[in-house]
Amino acid sequence: MGRTSDAKEKILTAAHSLIEQRGYSALGVAEICKTAGVPKGSFYYFFESKEALALTVIEEHWAAEHRAWTQILTSDAEPLERLRQLFEATQATQQAGQESCGVISGCLFGNLSLEMSNQTEAIRERLQQIFEAQAQMVDGVITEARERGEVTVQDTRTAAQSIVAQLEGQVLFAKLYNTTAPLATLWTNCLALLGAQAPART
Repeated sequence: MGRTSDAKEKILTAAHSLIEQRGYSALGVAEICKTAGVPKGSFYYFFESKEALALTVIEEHWAAEHRAWTQILTSDAEPLERLRQLFEATQATQQAGQESCGVISGCLFGNLSLEMSNQTEAIRERLQQIFEAQAQMVDGVITEARERGEVTVQDTRTAAQSIVAQLEGQVLFAKLYNTTAPLATLWTNCLALLGAQAPART
């Protein structure tokens, strides 16, 4: 049982790394198994297809990201400060990735959206759901700030979607230019979008 479980984790780890580095379409099952160090038969024991594997990778990545976002966005910090912390955490994650492998890999969800949105319906739908969930989480924080009179924006849902879109766009630029510099503008742009002033940091 232990070896079986280990093989599955090895496949998932290899697939996650390869998809981040090279994308989905260019990968084959044989390469994934070679990188994972497991026989090809192990792949089809756990996954009926490469698409099924990709969906599992997406779910695992979202589970980890959702935990991180929840920890930041539901903390005891002031609402706007939580958004700033989310941007800072995003920049730190991309910086750590660059220091680890030499390049910024960007956002797994954004990368797959660009590559797969018009090719694989199951992946497209799941990515849609994830981005909607992200916007909902940000919406909750903006609504809280609005109730406190800290932002002037009226349509909090649209504002939340715009912030998520801005986050994805700047991560895309960070990947394109291989520098986290574009992410430094997230906070200023967010304040302008919300009609808010930067709160004092404690």
